[in-house]
Amino acid sequence: MVLERLGRALYGALQKLARAPHLDEQTVGELVRDLQRALLQADVNVQLVLDLTRRLQERLRKEAPPPGMSRREHAVKLVYEELSGLLGKPSSFELKKGGPTVVLMVGLQGSGKTTSVAKLAYHFKRRGFRVGVVCADTFRAGAYDQLSQLARKAGVEIWGDPEGKDPVELARRGVEELRGRCDLILVDSAGRHKEERGLMEEMRRMAEAVKPDEVMLVVDGTLGQQAREQAEAFRRVTPLGSILVTKLDGTAKGGGALSAVAATGAPIKFIGTGEHLEDLEPFSPPRFMARLLGMGDLETFLRKVEETMGKEAGEGVKEALRGKLTLRTVYEQLEAMSRMGPLKKIAGLLPGLGVSLSEEQMRVGEEKLKRFRVIMQSMTPQELDNPEILNASRIRRIARGSGTSEAEVRELLRQYELMKRMLKTLGRGRLPRAGPLGKLVRELEKERRG
Repeated sequence: MVLERLGRALYGALQKLARAPHLDEQTVGELVRDLQRALLQADVNVQLVLDLTRRLQERLRKEAPPPGMSRREHAVKLVYEELSGLLGKPSSFELKKGGPTVVLMVGLQGSGKTTSVAKLAYHFKRRGFRVGVVCADTFRAGAYDQLSQLARKAGVEIWGDPEGKDPVELARRGVEELRGRCDLILVDSAGRHKEERGLMEEMRRMAEAVKPDEVMLVVDGTLGQQAREQAEAFRRVTPLGSILVTKLDGTAKGGGALSAVAATGAPIKFIGTGEHLEDLEPFSPPRFMARLLGMGDLETFLRKVEETMGKEAGEGVKEALRGKLTLRTVYEQLEAMSRMGPLKKIAGLLPGLGVSLSEEQMRVGEEKLKRFRVIMQSMTPQELDNPEILNASRIRRIARGSGTSEAEVRELLRQYELMKRMLKTLGRGRLPRAGPLGKLVRELEKERRG
């Protein structure tokens, strides 16, 4: 993933700064050159890069660090602020109260619009909202079938008429049909192939018909700096606009697309980071940049953990928080973690891990976790609930049954003991107060008092 390479380059520049004995002109110059190289390789506009580094140099020379902060720490803070500013201001997406929120989705053909409609639907469905999608694409063969399949996968309602010919009328009818049953209605309009004028005209007519609360433009992240032209054309047509940038999981131009769109002032509200329905996230420039710089994104990590666990956070998790961890609990948590996505995505949310671990280390870690799950699948219920009974003969049997070695079984047991000690330490520290995990913590506190 090229954005990962950008992250490693930026992280390396900051690490070099942190190791420097003094923050002198030479150190600042090296930092600026490293940043320029990393950003230009990510296809960020040359002028934007020059402006950013000029501002950074000016601030490094003139701004004194606040009390309690060293000059190097202050320099890292300034880099973080300037890079975050390059990606625009945070802009959230909220559903309105007292009626459905109607969003008209538009984009050029091949931008990933229909998949993004399904991702958005899934995003809000998982948060407890009633979501419906409308197929108003009469231009592309099989558009209704594709959206229908994705809607079923996301578990949301769909309205459409495969025989319909007028996209504007289909959009209007679909919104009316779903209005009383949904909190959020997403209208999937037809894309065009490099015909922005036709796209914008249809968007204008469709917006007049359905009166959307928001028109969201889906921009292909692989376009790089060319994404700016689309965003600017879009902003000329409607002031209600927001942007969803797709395909940021493997493009050399991801940094260019994000910075180019942000430079227009159009608010980026979501980004697509993969092929699966869950690979969509609200865009926050500070949090996104924190991940690229190796600072992690604990807020997103905890949200993913809580969403994945959800109602599954039952007695097993309560026991773990009490300090009574079993291998069964470990197995259940590994199963839940596997549903959160690949290890490299999870690691990217944790401070330092996403950029400090190499691709090879990530691969080895992923394989090791898979082997641990297979080993636990070869254990009896009694062994999972009482790991202390695992003697040499049982370990030998488990190794044969799982197709692994006795050393690997013993490594799992060592990791299990480390986790037990870590949970005891965590139990004495600060635990989450909100969401499913916070609810469990409050229940445990009530138990202790009662």
